[in-house]
Amino acid sequence: MFIRHRFLFTVVILVTGVFGISAGIGTGNQFKNLKVLPQNITEHKLDSIMDSYCKALDVGCDFCHEKKTDSAGQITDDLDFAADGIMKENARGMITLMIDINTRYFYYDKSIEPAYLNAVSCNTCHRGNPFPLNE
Repeated sequence: MFIRHRFLFTVVILVTGVFGISAGIGTGNQFKNLKVLPQNITEHKLDSIMDSYCKALDVGCDFCHEKKTDSAGQITDDLDFAADGIMKENARGMITLMIDINTRYFYYDKSIEPAYLNAVSCNTCHRGNPFPLNE
């Protein structure tokens, strides 16, 4: 009898855990420190936007995102996507400018999140250069 109850208990725990994990996937926002992009952005949309920034400036993620430091204070190869740095703050300013231009000077579908508009994009000015004035 004890073995049967233990088996049922184990099955219930496993099933509950699987449903709990799968229910948690894709819900809520796992991203930290989003200040300009929408809080409810999907991982796919965030990756797509970040890829477009990298292509427009011909840079990698570490151009804006700082590297993590380990417990000994050594810089690692891993990026701290939530950390604020100078280039990330500059990027936020540029994204805000781009949103302002797109919403102020172009007609657009009001049901679309302004951060997703691209009449004017990073590539409009940067054209593959991290610093467009240094061409």
